[in-house]
Amino acid sequence: MFGIGLPELLVILLIVLIIFGASRLPEIGAGLGQGIRNFKKAFKEDKAIDVTPEKELEEKTEEKSKEEA
Repeated sequence: MFGIGLPELLVILLIVLIIFGASRLPEIGAGLGQGIRNFKKAFKEDKAIDVTPEKELEEKTEEKSKEEA
């Protein structure tokens, strides 16, 4: 369907080289790699923000305190 071969990739690379210049290509590549790495890491990690409603959260803390006593 989207057969991108070697000639098409070379044309894309040439256009990117003309637009951004040779000195900016390493910066763009590093930024793109870091963005992909962060995206993958976000899917693998547990959620950092707890979205449990306050009522359920209070019940859980009460249960934990009863278990510890």
